Amino acid sequence: MLFSKKDLVKIIVPLMIEQILAVTIGMLDSMMVSSAGETAVSGVSLVDTVNLLLIYAFSALAAGGAVVVSQQLGKKDFHMAQESVKQLFWVVTAMSLVITIPVILFRKPFLSLIFGQVESAVMQNALDYFLYTALMYPFLALYHCGAAVFRAMGNTKISMYASILMNLINFAGNAILIFGFSMGAKGAAIATLISRIVGAVIMVVLVHNKNNMIYAEKLLHYKPNFAIIKNICGIGIPNGLENSMFQFGKVLTQSLVSTFGTVQIAANAVGNAVSPLQYIPGTAISLAMVTVVGRCVGAQEKEQAKKYARKLMGIAYASIIALSAIIFALMPVIVKLYHLSPESSDYATKLLLMHTVTVCTIWPVAFTLPNAFRAASDVRFTMVISIISMWVFRVGLSYVFGKYMGLGVIGVWLAMFSDWLFRAGFFVVRFIRGTWLTKYKPIEER
Repeated sequence: MLFSKKDLVKIIVPLMIEQILAVTIGMLDSMMVSSAGETAVSGVSLVDTVNLLLIYAFSALAAGGAVVVSQQLGKKDFHMAQESVKQLFWVVTAMSLVITIPVILFRKPFLSLIFGQVESAVMQNALDYFLYTALMYPFLALYHCGAAVFRAMGNTKISMYASILMNLINFAGNAILIFGFSMGAKGAAIATLISRIVGAVIMVVLVHNKNNMIYAEKLLHYKPNFAIIKNICGIGIPNGLENSMFQFGKVLTQSLVSTFGTVQIAANAVGNAVSPLQYIPGTAISLAMVTVVGRCVGAQEKEQAKKYARKLMGIAYASIIALSAIIFALMPVIVKLYHLSPESSDYATKLLLMHTVTVCTIWPVAFTLPNAFRAASDVRFTMVISIISMWVFRVGLSYVFGKYMGLGVIGVWLAMFSDWLFRAGFFVVRFIRGTWLTKYKPIEER
C-alpha cells in the first residue's frame, strides 16, 4: 500500500486545521464587521460571493497542478514533477492578473449590475470591500500554487503553518482597523489583503527550498512547456469552469436574496459564514484525495485508488457528523455573536438547522467524492453534471421556491439542497462503475 495509516494522518490532520483557520478568516471578518451594523455585514457577504466566483477561476488551476504533480510523483518522475511546479506558478499567476485588473477598474458597474436593488449603504460597503479584496487575487494565486505543491508532496504542515500566521495577522488587523479606526468593511478587507500578501511571500520562499522532494528552481527564468501546460489546463480548466459556474449560480441566487430585504440578506450572510464550518472535514478530505488518489493513479494502482477513496469518504462522513453535532449544540451562541435583529436571528437559525441535516447526509458524496475523479483526470463528467445541476436546481428552483412560491431565503436554501442531491446520485453511480479510473494518460502519451 502506498500510504500507511500514519501517512494519512500526517496528511489529513494539518489539512483539517488549515481549513478551520481558512473558514475562521471569513467568520472573523463578518463577526467583527457586524459591529458596524447589518449594512456592513450585508455588503461584505455580497462581495464575498463574487470574490469566490473569480478566485475559483485560478485556484482551480492550482488544484489541476496539484493533480499533475501528484501523478508524476506516483510515477516517480521527479524531473517532470519539478518542471510542472514552475509551469503551474506562471500559468496561475498570469490568470490572476488578467482577472484583477478589469475587476478593479469596473467594480462599481459590475456590482451595480448584479446587486443594483440593494440599499445605498450596503452598496457603499460592498464597493469599499471589493477594492481591497480584488488586490489580493495575485497574492492568493501564489499562495494557492505553493500550497498545492506542498500538498502534492504530502507535506500539508507548511500550508497549515502559513494559514495560522495569516489568521493571526488578519485577526490583529481586524481589531486595529475595525475597532481602533472604525473602518468597517474597508478595514476587514485591508486586514485580509495584508494577510494574503504575507502568505504568498512565505510560499514563494519555501517552494525554492532544495531540501523539498521537489522545488521551484529559477522561477524567474521561465520557458513554457506546452505539454505540461496542456495537462494542467486539461484538469484545471474544466474544474475551474465547474467551480466558477457554481459560484456564478450563487451570485445569481445572492442577487435574488438581495431583493428579499436587509433582514433576510443579513440572515443569509450569517448562514453563509457559519455553514462552511461544517464543510471543513469534507474540504480537507477533498484536498487529501488529490494527493492520495493522484499518487495511486500515477503508479497505476487502481485498486488502491478505490480503496483509499472509500476510506477517505468514511473519514469525511464521521468527522462531518461529529463536528456538526458540536455546532448544532452551540448554534444559539454562534448566532447571537452576530448581533442580528430578532427576526434575522430566527431566519439564520432555521437555515443552519436545515443545513446541519443535509450536510451530514448528502454533501460529502456531492462534493468530496468528485475529487477522487479529478485526481484520476476524470474532470469532464463532474463538470457537466455540476453545471446542469447548478442551472436546473440551484438557480432554477431558487426562483421557483424563493420568489414565485414566496418562501424567500428559505426557498433558496431548499433549492441548494436539491442541487446536492442530484449531484450525489450521479457521482455514486460513477464511482461504483469505476469509469473514473479509465481517463488517466501519462503526459508522454498525449
